[in-house]
Amino acid sequence: MRLLRGHLPSAVRDALTIERGERVLASAPTRGGSHVVATTTALHVPTPSGGFLRVPWERVDQATWKDGWLHVTETSGGAEHHVRLTEPGSVPETVRERVTATIAVTHHARLPGGGKVRIAGRRPATGGDVRWTFVFDAGLDPEDPGLRAQAEQVLEDLRRQTGL
Repeated sequence: MRLLRGHLPSAVRDALTIERGERVLASAPTRGGSHVVATTTALHVPTPSGGFLRVPWERVDQATWKDGWLHVTETSGGAEHHVRLTEPGSVPETVRERVTATIAVTHHARLPGGGKVRIAGRRPATGGDVRWTFVFDAGLDPEDPGLRAQAEQVLEDLRRQTGL
């Protein structure tokens, strides 16, 4: 951790909050003069205020790397983060590896009332119970109680099948 953290500019080190036991795995400078920092437990994305938003790996629904941009979508609420990396180094590979490592199970299901849902069971990097998320097809209302009940039933069946 000290070696990689030591390579971060002092302003980045000062603004970055690393939790106890968390280690820096990779970092990359951004076009805005900050850095994206990948640690053992989270991705730290720079904010306009000069701080960092900590996104735990199990909350990253999708992360893609294209044309110098890192695009990250969160599972909760679908928040998106788009960061231009000037020298990506190992950040894209580290992000892919860390996100993939949290996935315990992913399942696509057709709902009885129509439409599809993707159910993902993810384990936090720090350990603990599997956390479940639903990602509904575009056009479906994730707040619809009937739709949620259908997805919950699919989840119960999935949990029985996998033992999770």
